Amino acid sequence: MDGRGMLSPEAPVTALKNVGTKRAALYEKLGIHTVLDLLRFYPRSYVDYTSPVMASAAVDGESCVIRGMVLKKADPAPIRKGLVIYKLMANDGISNFWVTIFNNEYAYYGIHTGQEYVFCGKFSSSGGRFQLALTSYLPAEESKALRPVYSLTEGLSNGMVVNNMQEALRCADQLEDPMPRSVLLKENLCQLRYAIENIHFPKGQEDREIARRRLVFEEFFTLSLALVRLRGREKESTAVRIAGVEMQPFFDSLPFALTGAQQRAIREILSDLEKPWPMNRLLQGDVGSGKTMVAAAAVYAAAKAGFQSAIMAPTEILAAQHYATFSKILKPLGISVCLLTGSLTPKQKEQLKEELAAGRCSVAVGTHALVQSSTVFDNLGLVITDEQHRFGVEQRRKLAGKGESPHNLVMSATPIPRTLALIVYGDLDLSILDELPKGRQPIDTLVIHSDKRERALGFIRQHLEMGEQAYIVCPLVEESESELLAASQYRDRIVGFFSGMKVGLLHGRMKPAEKEEIMAEFQQNRIQLLVSTTVVEVGVDVPNATVMMVENAERFGLAQLHQLRGRIGRGSRKSYCILVSDNEGEENRRRLKVMKSTSDGFVIAREDLKLRGSGDFFGSRQSGMPALAIADLFADTELFQAAQNAARDLLREDPELEKPENSAIGVIINRLFDQNKNGWN
Repeated sequence: MDGRGMLSPEAPVTALKNVGTKRAALYEKLGIHTVLDLLRFYPRSYVDYTSPVMASAAVDGESCVIRGMVLKKADPAPIRKGLVIYKLMANDGISNFWVTIFNNEYAYYGIHTGQEYVFCGKFSSSGGRFQLALTSYLPAEESKALRPVYSLTEGLSNGMVVNNMQEALRCADQLEDPMPRSVLLKENLCQLRYAIENIHFPKGQEDREIARRRLVFEEFFTLSLALVRLRGREKESTAVRIAGVEMQPFFDSLPFALTGAQQRAIREILSDLEKPWPMNRLLQGDVGSGKTMVAAAAVYAAAKAGFQSAIMAPTEILAAQHYATFSKILKPLGISVCLLTGSLTPKQKEQLKEELAAGRCSVAVGTHALVQSSTVFDNLGLVITDEQHRFGVEQRRKLAGKGESPHNLVMSATPIPRTLALIVYGDLDLSILDELPKGRQPIDTLVIHSDKRERALGFIRQHLEMGEQAYIVCPLVEESESELLAASQYRDRIVGFFSGMKVGLLHGRMKPAEKEEIMAEFQQNRIQLLVSTTVVEVGVDVPNATVMMVENAERFGLAQLHQLRGRIGRGSRKSYCILVSDNEGEENRRRLKVMKSTSDGFVIAREDLKLRGSGDFFGSRQSGMPALAIADLFADTELFQAAQNAARDLLREDPELEKPENSAIGVIINRLFDQNKNGWN
């Protein structure tokens, strides 16, 4: 409190009644240190006391609200030390029902016979007897509103938070609204005070929705501003203007028809290349969706306009694969392509670098060797990065620095729901390939218990005998105390079963050169069966691989399982993915059911996000993006788009957020910027 006894939003939570050091420590676990933090701690759900049901109409096993007069209270029944069950009987006007209260004498003694209450809890019915396991209640005269339910930590009850929140709202008038007034008016958003009051204690659904819409928009708006400022679309103009290129020779040279999604992505990229500032575009497509063909169109346009392109891949074998693909498409069209990797001899590297510096090579495909200071381009106009999350920010910056603000295209085979992709990749424009090329057969996915393993191995052997290849993926490299199957021992155990065939081993602890050699042997069919860890998740194209078996499938995320499965089904033959799991948990059954039912990576990514949450989606919140406290990535897509557009409009008018009405949001953005000086991801 300040000197006049007024509660301040900046005051510590201990300024609130009944919040001593013990409760403050519990709040701290929830990230709440100040009164403002508490006000910004939004409910996870609500109890709607305004719409009670009759006991006879309640659904068995579901939560509901029933209004009733208390007829009698049974004596407390101690079950064991520290646990007491309390019961009371009430009547809803037609039926009697029992209310069971677990270990809460405060609630039991606070409810009085002869008075009417609204009870909330899980309903059950047995033999005509209605019961409600109490979670909360209100006197009937106070039940004309929604009541908040908060995410809690042990020792902190919902009632405690509600009481503290009601007191904290006394200082709602002092809250500084960070949203510019012009944005509030344009987007028809309520004031912050109204939003805070009605997100915690709305009188009805309409008030709650008005408040939530404002707070979700604010969250997305702040995030969008931060992303544009932090990631920073290049503001300078580019000398690389690629316009008026006749693309028909490129399209005519392709031995197949492009999908509609590929054609759309190429149009978007060509439009970007004509603009006076550098393209910054993410080309996102599921495994096998044809991203390389789209990239080749961009490279063709750049070459015909007199500019060089650089394509950077994370491994030598992937770089070699890209080199083969680009060469096959572009060399017949008179465009020179070279491959620059670390394994070349010094003389070979020197010769290639001379070709690039002189402009005699139009397209350089390579690994980290492309960013070395000795690699110089004559006229670099387009930089393409494959699986950009596997490169550091500095490496990508160095490569782009070899030209005069070249255009930038990022390719990713990791499907991410559109809204999340816009957040994660910030100010990159987005092109999505959501169609697979014709001729691809769907992969059959089977889920089996480990007692069927021998039959599955027999199935794999049959396919190897037909000249096909297969993967077996294990979650560990070596045996540990757990019973999970380990790659190295697993391979030793099954070699005898596959006599006459070569069984290879691949795992992350191998040296890069060893891994490259094993994958090259597998690609050339000198290895028929590859036992591997998830190192094959982002791998090379082996069209002859038709079967994959994943051991202990419950150990992998849905998105990861989908990426693994994408290693097969690359050719015209029928392919099969066998998921081995003995885990009977409900969540695991749901996950594996999703894998069986769809091969659409974007559907799988959405389900993965629902199951694991956006924070965990990238693994330990590696992206560094602020957590979303109230926004829903699925339900609020339109609001995100509106907030992102509003953020871009504001930054066009006031790039440094210096105008008085933008100063409050500017302080927040600068604070985020200071916390993430090295960028996100």
